[in-house]
Amino acid sequence: MSLDLDPEQLDRYSRHIIMDDVGPDGQARLLDGAVLVVGAGGLGAPVIQYLAAAGVGTLGVVDDDIVERSNLQRQVIHGTDDIGRPKVDSASEFVADLNPSIDVVPHHERLSPDTIEGFLAEYDFLVDASDNFQTRYLVNDACTLAGVPFSHGAIFRFEGQVTTFPRAADSPCYRCLFPEAPPEGTVPDCATTGVLGVLPGTVGAVQATETVKHFLGVGDLLDGRMVFYDALDMSFEEVPVRKNPDCPVCGEGGVESVHEVEYTETCAIGAD
Repeated sequence: MSLDLDPEQLDRYSRHIIMDDVGPDGQARLLDGAVLVVGAGGLGAPVIQYLAAAGVGTLGVVDDDIVERSNLQRQVIHGTDDIGRPKVDSASEFVADLNPSIDVVPHHERLSPDTIEGFLAEYDFLVDASDNFQTRYLVNDACTLAGVPFSHGAIFRFEGQVTTFPRAADSPCYRCLFPEAPPEGTVPDCATTGVLGVLPGTVGAVQATETVKHFLGVGDLLDGRMVFYDALDMSFEEVPVRKNPDCPVCGEGGVESVHEVEYTETCAIGAD
């Protein structure tokens, strides 16, 4: 696999190319990469922005929402003129202006068990920038079963968390740490409790960093490690995440398809 970089690309990505750990071959791998970003909101905005700038060649963006004025405090790829438009459309226009060579594939829909397997067949890596537990568990289960690596991120008020699941044989999955979602109503969302506007920028930038490292094959990914970020304390705490041999998805005898799971309420997978 190799791409011949043209003069415009040599100029645009020059700060990558002069790095020993990237170089022309590493930039070529990024340009050959295809990433599906689930969610074009708070977390998705910095992920889309930085992956496009870095030269990830194909960005799929899945989101069924439209831009609202209250989004603009943190969702930095959308503007006032985008209010009322699908987020995938304004995201596509943002990328076209930032880096016209990037192929953006907008999907104005909500991810579902009927569509996710088709999406995964088209992409090398997935970034979960969703804001609800149903999508989060669907992403985990589908990626784990298909062997597709993915990054997980979540935010709440002043706090965020991020980890990466590269799908190695000994890697855990999200259900190894959180077997099921909390009961509905027990965890308030951002619309109820608020969120610091700059918080998703930090967490989303970490997710984008993990994605770029995946394609470059450099450094250590957050495999088996979850980082918790507290913006008030400006602290990062790392917690180990171990593979659960009895996990209902990645363990022995687990489910074989997302169609075996009801992605409602706690997304629990009952024992046979």
